Amino acid sequence: MTAEVKSAAPGGAAPGTNELALALERRIGKRSAAVIEKHLGITTVGGLLNYFPRRYMNRGELTPISEVPLDEEVTLLARVVSSSTRTMRARKGTLTDVVVTDDAGTLKVSFFNAYRAKAELLPGRRALFSGRISRYNGALGLTNPDYQLLDEDPDLAGEDPEKLAAMPIPVYPATAKLTSWSIHNVVKTLLDTADLAALPDPLPADVAAREKFLPVADSYRLIHTPETPADWQRARDRFRYQEALVLQSALARRRAQLAAEEATARRPAADGLLAAFDRQLPFTLTAGQSAVGKTLAAELARDSPMNRLLQGEVGSGKTIVALRAMLQVVDAGGQAALLAPTEVLAAQHFESIRRTLGPLSRDGLLGGFGADAVQVTLLTGSMPTAARKQAMLDAASGTAGIVIGTHALLSDNVSFYDLGLIVVDEQHRFGVEQRDVLRSKASKPPHLLVMTATPIPRTVAMTVFGDLETSVLDELPAGRAPITTHVVGLAEHPAWATRVWTRSREEVDAGHQVYVVCPKIGSDDDGDFSPGEAGPADTDLEDSGARELASVTGVVELLRDEPALAGVPVAPLHGRQDPVLKSETMASFTANQTKLLVSTTVIEVGVDVHNATLMVILDADRFGISQLHQLRGRVGRGGLPGTCLLVTTLEPGHPSRRRLDAVAATTDGFELSQEDLKLRREGDILGASQSGGRSTLKLLRVLEHEDVIARARQDAWTVVGGDPSLGSHPALAAAIDDYLNPEKEAFLERG
Repeated sequence: MTAEVKSAAPGGAAPGTNELALALERRIGKRSAAVIEKHLGITTVGGLLNYFPRRYMNRGELTPISEVPLDEEVTLLARVVSSSTRTMRARKGTLTDVVVTDDAGTLKVSFFNAYRAKAELLPGRRALFSGRISRYNGALGLTNPDYQLLDEDPDLAGEDPEKLAAMPIPVYPATAKLTSWSIHNVVKTLLDTADLAALPDPLPADVAAREKFLPVADSYRLIHTPETPADWQRARDRFRYQEALVLQSALARRRAQLAAEEATARRPAADGLLAAFDRQLPFTLTAGQSAVGKTLAAELARDSPMNRLLQGEVGSGKTIVALRAMLQVVDAGGQAALLAPTEVLAAQHFESIRRTLGPLSRDGLLGGFGADAVQVTLLTGSMPTAARKQAMLDAASGTAGIVIGTHALLSDNVSFYDLGLIVVDEQHRFGVEQRDVLRSKASKPPHLLVMTATPIPRTVAMTVFGDLETSVLDELPAGRAPITTHVVGLAEHPAWATRVWTRSREEVDAGHQVYVVCPKIGSDDDGDFSPGEAGPADTDLEDSGARELASVTGVVELLRDEPALAGVPVAPLHGRQDPVLKSETMASFTANQTKLLVSTTVIEVGVDVHNATLMVILDADRFGISQLHQLRGRVGRGGLPGTCLLVTTLEPGHPSRRRLDAVAATTDGFELSQEDLKLRREGDILGASQSGGRSTLKLLRVLEHEDVIARARQDAWTVVGGDPSLGSHPALAAAIDDYLNPEKEAFLERG
């Protein structure tokens, strides 16, 4: 039975009380407040006032009974003609049949064990009915719909029919036990009892005047009880901008706080490691790499900490840019730490950086640069005890200029001599707590560079990483070959399953290598998805669990018996393997001894094998757009054209095939990131979940409201620039504290 919310006389509030923070029961009574808390988790006046309708229906455009569509949600405005209740024969309980009419047609509405409907839906009464139309015994009808009596609504009693028809109906996010109508009723009670005139306005007066926004009290009334569509639209525009300004002001305030910190300036050396490194580079930096490098060099030379986000396409050369920044810090007597999300990627960075430095690395592959060379040290959790202790000693003593590691760098017993720069690779894999642990190991706030190869739409960058300066590398270095991507639909072309392996053999016979990516490790595994990238919540799979997904262990066995691959050295790679075995497997593939690598997504980032030209992604529909884009970036890295095959058993019309088609249609990561955000329904932009689900943004949508976000961002910079502590804007400061709960605050700091 639907939970009912009863009106109650409010208790008084003490003078000066923060109305928004007031306990809800003080305004609507204990009984109603208990229902709201139980079903919506809301306990304060502000929480309920800001529980906005998710949409509005127009009574004048309600579905006529004569036109109701089968198996669709409808809302009807109708009068009860008759009502009858009988005991059911096939099951316990009663069935109440209510016949309703809108004078253009009639419809039967049925309720099971609905004592409230039996008592309330009496002949002559008018009500709104909302539910899904179904067919029973050849006739259309509604079963157990939500309904709202109109005759007993004092706000609507005696209203002119034309005015009633034009009056929008707020529809709230409801629960199975608490209908939208019930929520609306208690919100109306709150609007009558709350001291709306005492509510502070977070918007600066000049901004509110410029935008011609309604006052706060009027906006709350009109967004919950509009008489015309223009009412709720004006109120919504005000609260949407307010949300954007509060969020952008929080980011601007954090940026101001970071800028006020004192860091150690790491100025370039006239003829140090960085200069020597640039002289020995066998290629010319791209224009983008040079421009970003100059920006980083200038910011590292300041005595306030650099906080910069570097985003760039897979293979755009971010690592070289980061390495040059690290060398500048080493030249200035400091240390740099590179934090990587996996041991495979940390080891790849370690080998790649030592190889790139060559004789400039103290343990360089080509000798050494004498006492002036930089020592590069690797620190991971799986290293032998003696090696790990030595790495920790090198970091603590300052012997190691560059320390590359995984979460092991965050251990309490790891310390640094003079940590000057933190580079975080694939920043979305780390939380604020982990980054802050590393920051705390520096005597002064260190400079920070976070990198991602997952393109971020401009609006998301403004909304989530607004406290960071952003640089973009959008051109590929010379020698990068194009990647061609094809969707291999086995549902419509089952014979292509064999062709995939024949195609793999052709690459091997041409002297090249192949990646095969699987969503699972073994048959007992649920999947190897990155957070927020795939899985039933993100893929809209109706057959989740109904089909056996490809696993590394299963595919390895299959391919060893595949005639087309006879004699081809095949090896598995996944996260559960012993670290030594993983390293040996990658070394074998890098050395072109293993020709075909069957892997999970551990090869998603950082793996750099120039001879690999073909990637086969099995059950590709189980991965998100950005993950597929990252994966295919592993091929075509050595000047040879790359090919990516997205293999799926889903039917062509399945929703998850849209992602595959999008990835196959373009290699533009920023275009894909926009599409990804659309398909993922924006998700929880400010929370831990990054796909599906309900966004913690209330009225703001980062794809739709770029202009709003940009204007609010400019206003926030102006306000915070003139008043960093917001001492002259107490209402805005309070709104930030209220809006940014710990989870949101933590996410904003992840940059």
